[in-house]
Amino acid sequence: MHTFKDLMRPPAGMAFDFSQPIGEPALAPSDGVIWRVLANPVSLFIGGVAAVLLELAEPSMRSGIWDHSSFQRDPAMRLRRTGFAAMMTVYGPRSATEQLIAKVVRMHAGIKGSTPEGVAYKANDPRLLKWVHATASFGFTEAYNTYVENLSPGEKDLAFAEAEPAAKLYGAGGAPRSWAAWEELLEATSPQLVGSDVLAEFVKIMGEASILPVRMRYIQRLLVRAAVQIVPEPVRSFSQLRGCGLRFGETPLVRAMGRAVSLMPLGDTPPERAARRLAN
Repeated sequence: MHTFKDLMRPPAGMAFDFSQPIGEPALAPSDGVIWRVLANPVSLFIGGVAAVLLELAEPSMRSGIWDHSSFQRDPAMRLRRTGFAAMMTVYGPRSATEQLIAKVVRMHAGIKGSTPEGVAYKANDPRLLKWVHATASFGFTEAYNTYVENLSPGEKDLAFAEAEPAAKLYGAGGAPRSWAAWEELLEATSPQLVGSDVLAEFVKIMGEASILPVRMRYIQRLLVRAAVQIVPEPVRSFSQLRGCGLRFGETPLVRAMGRAVSLMPLGDTPPERAARRLAN
């Protein structure tokens, strides 16, 4: 179980002390839903993979991610960097988080290109940013709801609302503030979502990458299948993902892992350090 919690720690070269400065609040409320949701490394991994699958189904996002990120050459580091950004957004002190987000926005300003169909895109396009933040909120919330603890409709709404301050800093104006708003965005975006070989390649990469130790690679592939399982239609039915979800009898196993991890002491992880920062 400690190996799961390693997924929450900053990657090499990005060490950060979440326990400082004493008393400084985060962008997300410490008594909120999203604080609890991201504290579970099992649902964090599953939700992150589900979010990327939804992003890769959007043609401009697919090209931006596949052409300008390190998912193909170093998926483990790319996943850890993305996880660190999520940890900072929820648990980091506001001042440091704002600096990190500003850095990411500047970096994204230089990312642009065209899809294979000839459609131009920019990483800082508000439409794409809104999709990124909506899919992340959905992925983490639904993974926690499905595999850790059932959330009430009100708690699901709060998970989206609590992400709004970060979304605005990233430039994702109009990001969904409720579950109903997410469903409206999904319905409006669905006609633009398409399947591609990239979806199948991403699932394969996430199952084989050196994220968990070799002895736990079966569990890693199980969690990837759990991510496919919660991806909403129409994406889950794309031919590249058909048959990639959970098999008979695997859902209880994933739930057992998610719930077991939630009952364990957090140890030296961002949420635990952030709680200490705010308790002093």
